[in-house]
Amino acid sequence: MLAEELRERILEGSLPDAGNRSGDEDYPAEVARLLQELEEDECINVFLTTPEDLQIKTFPFFDHVLQRHILDEMPQPQVSVILNNLESNDRVAFFESLDGIEVTEFLNLLNDRNRLATYDLLGYPEESVARLINTKFTTVRKEWTLGQAIEHIRRFYTDTPAANVIFVVDGAGHLVDDLHIRKLVLNDPDSKIEDIMDGFYIKLDIQDKIEDAIQKFKEYDRVAIPVTNSNNVVLGVITIDDVMDEAEEQDTKDMQQFGGVESLDLPYVKTGFFTMIQKRAVWLIILFIGELFTATAMAFFEMELQKAVVLQLFVPLIISSGGNTGSQAATLIIRAMALKELSYKDWWYVMRREILSGLTLGLLLGFIGFVRLAIWQYMGWYNYGEHFNWLLVALTVFMSVVGVVLWGTLTGSMIPMLLKRFRLDPATSSAPFVATLVDVTGLVIYFTIAAVVLGI
Repeated sequence: MLAEELRERILEGSLPDAGNRSGDEDYPAEVARLLQELEEDECINVFLTTPEDLQIKTFPFFDHVLQRHILDEMPQPQVSVILNNLESNDRVAFFESLDGIEVTEFLNLLNDRNRLATYDLLGYPEESVARLINTKFTTVRKEWTLGQAIEHIRRFYTDTPAANVIFVVDGAGHLVDDLHIRKLVLNDPDSKIEDIMDGFYIKLDIQDKIEDAIQKFKEYDRVAIPVTNSNNVVLGVITIDDVMDEAEEQDTKDMQQFGGVESLDLPYVKTGFFTMIQKRAVWLIILFIGELFTATAMAFFEMELQKAVVLQLFVPLIISSGGNTGSQAATLIIRAMALKELSYKDWWYVMRREILSGLTLGLLLGFIGFVRLAIWQYMGWYNYGEHFNWLLVALTVFMSVVGVVLWGTLTGSMIPMLLKRFRLDPATSSAPFVATLVDVTGLVIYFTIAAVVLGI
């Protein structure tokens, strides 16, 4: 069905249910996307007129605010049907968005099995893979023939993304192997499961973190990975689509924190004005207070500034050089740690590398600054030698740039690793934070070198 036709059917309230379009996995997602283009009230009204099966399939694609508003407009029996028929990971994601009293309210609408399973999964840490597992997975026994396995799957399992991969287990539910569904279809139905097994499988432990799952999907190019307990009993499965959503969410939070903003709980367009102010104001206040120390540093060196007013000309040059290099280093190290290329244990390797990088970049930028002063003096555009020898002023700028750039690269690279060492989020050492810190210390370096070289 084309998007234009689908839009017309939505507005007419004549959508077919998802069961009549079982071959079209994108259908519920497309319906959800088009519904969200409507005004919220109209979106909810149209959703409530759609077939029950389509409501269940479409509901997970809405953001949590809209989900909550939809359920507020439904009678409790209908709410119970939707929540009980969600995939386990979608159900847990919804409950994660609720306040404490709301969790209890909606848990009471679940059947006994789903209530216990949801309560159990919510007990795991937010960053654990338990929050993403789908408990509807497909298992077979190795002694079965492929024909028996196919018939078993057809009779007892539903069509879900998790069904693309089949898990071979023993009588106690222990994981033995995993097989892609195509292997059952493309091989002789009289062959046994064990004949097409390779004995190699990838798994996640229920205690693993979500970032471990993201890394394994990247490394092994899987569409689904089983999750087991400490006894290797399969508890559920994580699919690539859920991991991609989680990776996108984590990347979004990191990018927001890089910019000196508290991570948003909702998309930008869904975040209220005062909530947005609150998220942005906290870091701005912290950074503003930090920058106040810049004025303090300049006041401390007031006598030096009065003796050599020319030093003020190069304050923006000095602090921007340090802030820029510090921000660069922080961005590179934080991303490298996110990709598991580095850990905090590699601090000595990083420090040695950044010392060399800082010196090289500092010498390059310092040389450019030195040449700039020489040209201005030679062309007569500014007489730096009226009170001080221009060569000493140029040497001061050169040495200060080298020192500040070196300090910026070390600060930008070491702070994320230090935060990681103490199990804090390295993204909180955002570029603005590093830049502010280097601004203040850069001025101290600059005026200290000036006092020594110029003798003021």
